[in-house]
Amino acid sequence: MRFVAELRFDRVNVRYGGRRTGHVAVRDIDLVVPDGAVVGLVGESGSGKSTLARAAVGLAPVTAGSITLDGRDLLRSRRGPRPVQMVFQNPYSSLDPRMTVGESVAEALPRHDRRVRSSGTAEVARLLDLVGLGGDRAGALPGELSGGQRQRVALARALAARPEVLVADEITSALDVSVQGAVVNLVRELQQELGTTMLFISHNLAVVRYVSDYVAVMRRGELLEVGSADVVLSTPEHPYTRELLESVPVLDAVVPSAEAHP
Repeated sequence: MRFVAELRFDRVNVRYGGRRTGHVAVRDIDLVVPDGAVVGLVGESGSGKSTLARAAVGLAPVTAGSITLDGRDLLRSRRGPRPVQMVFQNPYSSLDPRMTVGESVAEALPRHDRRVRSSGTAEVARLLDLVGLGGDRAGALPGELSGGQRQRVALARALAARPEVLVADEITSALDVSVQGAVVNLVRELQQELGTTMLFISHNLAVVRYVSDYVAVMRRGELLEVGSADVVLSTPEHPYTRELLESVPVLDAVVPSAEAHP
């Protein structure tokens, strides 16, 4: 049975430093990520989109507002399994180089679920197969894998924790262009198969168009526009969104059919 997983940001502020000398990275953000949907969060570098993502998993200081998951306050609930898992931009930095792929994924399995823990090897193989890497790579070290393969491991590790919400933060931007499309295709396939609620952060509107049901646009820490992907990306209301659309590369060049696994 899958949990209802609506992620909600209400008047969220994130500030680094003191009141006088500090920096407000996110200001009064109201955003809903509906259950089972993908919300693409876009904006240029420094817009605050990654900061908002990190706030959802407790990695950024929320100084005002609330973040809830199906009514549960994520800012206060720090015990037990984390219902929101994040996949980071650089897969190599998020994996322990001394641990094998299998060990890294197994480490993320829910400790409270004895059935899953007891069948750890089989579950690791299942997850690696799910992300298109193959259970036979469980003994490999991160340094022996390509960037695209490491990002697949990071996805498997995030899914191992049985999250209700997955946050993907610029997960293709550190990859070679030749493998970005395959990873984006994988994300889309996983979301459709699992029905996972997802916040997908990217500066690339072509990629966001491909994977998202809804699109939210940020600039300088503020939310400028939000709506269905079709509406926002075809008839944007804000001039900044129109400016972003003018810089979108050809979609087929960014998201090719993924026949080979990077």
